[in-house]
Amino acid sequence: MSQNTPNQYGNFPNNPGQPQGQPFPGQAAPGNYQQYPPFPGQAAPGNYQQYPPFPGQPAPGMASPMPNPAAGQYPNQKSKLVAGLLGIFLGGFGVHNFYLGRTGRAVLQLVITLLSFGIASIWGFIEGILILAAKPGSSWALDAEGIPLRD
Repeated sequence: MSQNTPNQYGNFPNNPGQPQGQPFPGQAAPGNYQQYPPFPGQAAPGNYQQYPPFPGQPAPGMASPMPNPAAGQYPNQKSKLVAGLLGIFLGGFGVHNFYLGRTGRAVLQLVITLLSFGIASIWGFIEGILILAAKPGSSWALDAEGIPLRD
């Protein structure tokens, strides 16, 4: 009894309809790979296209278009004083959290204050004081993106 398993070329040696080692019609011989032309708009093998850099990235061999910000400076840095004062005076409505980008917490504060007829506005007042008294690096001294608040 013989086994009907493919050999190293994928041919079945015991297939009576196909001679041993011969490729099927339209198939390249074992080890001879047919090279097809590239699809339209595609580079030929070995020829790689150079794409332009993404916006904001320097082209190869050129200097960066924008200098790196100095240590401790961020382009959208928010004010600690403004956030704290908004928390003290309008904190019940979540204005300070809207300012800092914490939209979910701000909407929750607004809804709770409206449902409690303003009694829950003490929450915003306390958060305003915590923001003003926060030490650098604490969670109260950061906005929603993790950027430290400027003094």
